[in-house]
Formats: sequence, structure tokens, C-alpha cells
Amino acid sequence: MNLGRVVLLSAVTLILAGCASPMITKQEAFPKVYQENPLSILVVPAINNSTAADAPDLYSTTIAQPIAEAGYYVMPLPLTNFILNSEGITDGAQLQDVNAIKFKQLFDADAVLFVTINQWDTNYYVTGGNVTVGAEFNLVSTTTNEVLWNYNNIIVHNTSGNSGNLIADIIATAITTALTDYVPVARIVNATVVNTLPAGRYNAKHGKDGLEKAVNKNLSTQTKG
Repeated sequence: MNLGRVVLLSAVTLILAGCASPMITKQEAFPKVYQENPLSILVVPAINNSTAADAPDLYSTTIAQPIAEAGYYVMPLPLTNFILNSEGITDGAQLQDVNAIKFKQLFDADAVLFVTINQWDTNYYVTGGNVTVGAEFNLVSTTTNEVLWNYNNIIVHNTSGNSGNLIADIIATAITTALTDYVPVARIVNATVVNTLPAGRYNAKHGKDGLEKAVNKNLSTQTKG
């Protein structure tokens, strides 16, 4: 390998290293989760900042499973929604300013999860298309009202045709984009985000995953700066 190529490859490596996401450990990012060690999590209706009116209902079908698999007891969503509805609460935005300690009194949960849906969009243009789901998660202690865990993520699912025939691709993209189900995309968002949450007591990794470098520092407001 000649010297010029070595220098070029070294430069590329440095550029890529500089652009790499700053990954930190779960313990560094979310020490309060380890300190409080919550067991039960209450998931309240999502706050919907997207243009899709059905986004909260569709999203609620995907959130409980990954949290349970992470080792937490998830308060039954139908029961939670029933109790909140009986109090006149049907939209997560109504709960934004509620002190989380209130949820301890009502549900006896250790923490409450607020999900804000920021994007739930279908984008179609002449040469391609995509479906985008973006959400932010905030896990708040019902004992201290402090944020224990915060993370956000955006998944863009490409629906573009790529046969090489422009007309055929335009038609294929339009059909694929229109028929794409948001729920699988939301599941990917959940799986990616919940992977950063320290394992709960029902998971074999509980108390052992603090040194895992699984947190992108730029995607948590708690760790930025």
C-alpha cells in the first residue's frame, strides 16, 4: 500500500471517528434508575404532536411489550385508560403538568412513562417515499417527581421503488408508501429506545448492565452538554 493511500485512509478514519455518535454507559446516563430501582411502570396516553390523529392509539399497541421484556411490570393499559377516562382524561397533553406523585396515589406505580409522538408521517415525492415515526420517552419517578430516564428516536422506513424503471418505481413507491403499516415502524422505535433503559428486576441483566455503552449521548436531554 503506498504512502498516499495510507494517509487518505487515515484521514477518512479520523473523519468517521469524529462523526461517530458519542456512546456512554447506562450507569453514566441514567444513574437515578439504578438508585431508585423502580419495579412497576404506568404508561399514560401519548402526547401527540404529529398530524396523525390515530397515532396515540396505534402507538399504545406497541409500547407495553418491550418495557415488560426489559424487566418491568407494566400496569395494564386498558385499566389505566379506563381509570383516566373516568376522570375525563383522554389525551396525554392533559397530564403534562401533573405531578407524578399523584400517579403513586392513584395507581401505586413506581414510575410513570410519558411518550410524546413528534412524527408519524408518510412522505411521498416523485422519485421516492418514506414513512417516519419519531417519539420521545420520559420515565418519571412517582416518589420524587424527577426524570429517571429520557430518550428519543426517529426511524425512517424507506418505501422507494428501485427497479431502475422510473415510471414503475413511481407507481411502486406510491403503492408501498400508502400501504405501509406504522405499527412495525413504531415497534422498531420502541426496541431501539428501550434498549437504553437499564434492565428491570424481572430481567436477567438487572443490576449487571450499568457498564453497557448503549446510550447515544445526543439522544437524551439528560446527558447533553
